[in-house]
Amino acid sequence: MFSPRRLFVTLLMLSPVMAAAQLAFETVERRLFQETIHLDGVIEAVQQSTVSAQTSGTVRSLPYDVDDSVAAGDLIVQLEDSEQRSRLRQAEAGLEEAEASLSDAQQQFGRVESVYERGLVSRQEFDQARNNLAAARARVERASGAVAEAEEQLSYTRVVAPYGGILTERHVEVGESVNPGQPLLSGLSLEQLRVVVDLPQKYAELARTERQARVTLADGRVLETGEMTFYPYANPKTHTFRLRMRLNEPNGSLFPGMLVKVGVPVARREALWVPASSLIQRSELRAVFVLDDEDRPRLRQVRAGVQEDSQLEILSGLSEGERVVANPSELVGSDRLNLVSDSVEEANQ
Repeated sequence: MFSPRRLFVTLLMLSPVMAAAQLAFETVERRLFQETIHLDGVIEAVQQSTVSAQTSGTVRSLPYDVDDSVAAGDLIVQLEDSEQRSRLRQAEAGLEEAEASLSDAQQQFGRVESVYERGLVSRQEFDQARNNLAAARARVERASGAVAEAEEQLSYTRVVAPYGGILTERHVEVGESVNPGQPLLSGLSLEQLRVVVDLPQKYAELARTERQARVTLADGRVLETGEMTFYPYANPKTHTFRLRMRLNEPNGSLFPGMLVKVGVPVARREALWVPASSLIQRSELRAVFVLDDEDRPRLRQVRAGVQEDSQLEILSGLSEGERVVANPSELVGSDRLNLVSDSVEEANQ
């Protein structure tokens, strides 16, 4: 039966007799370590909205369907507009009538004013002509407002995309009657994306102070982020604070709903570091070869912490300045171990 303790004792017996000539080694270093938590974040679109009807009517056409790409200003819903056009014609006719009345009132006031200056009409007649002119102008203004309102109602029958993007949901069908406020289509833009992540409550304050985060994809690619926004309230169910970061370069390969890893610094501490390649792992055994004063490799059991790139944190078992063999595979499994195989077997007996 395999025994980690027997292997550890065996390696301890072998290490003094191994030649350490020209072994590559690294010095145990102490440096500041930025502890980071890694959380799951989600990419979402900055611009995502639902377009609603602003006038009553029947859906006449839907030029685009779900998942279609649209440009800003493209027609996405056309409503039946016969009623709105009829109201516009009525309003335009009312405006023409008001303008004709205004022209007549202006001519009448001009005639009355000229004779009033010569004293041929009374003050009352002059005031009446002036008041008729003011009323005619008011009717023109009111008629102009009615035309503008009718034109606006007509424009509401043509629903256009407020920005370029992708349609994600259709809420109506052709032939369906709609009323103001009823949802028509939903969509989002891929040009501006952001990452949202929920921070545990105990890390929120430090993260808000440091304002640092590292966003990576599953393939290890680091995404460039911009402005960070911290929500000023916690989710009452999860007790987490939401963090939002703008993505500077969506580059067309990122889409809303994708998962990313968000690394958020939460603490700093000093730690001892050795090359990750120097660690020997056999079941529960964790050990490194340490060079003594005579450059002989000695196996020493250690307790390892986190790994950062090619470096490994050592929690116990080593001291700053000691030398560890960077590539223990040159010792373990080499021909030099065979020189003492007989002694190992005798020790196991």
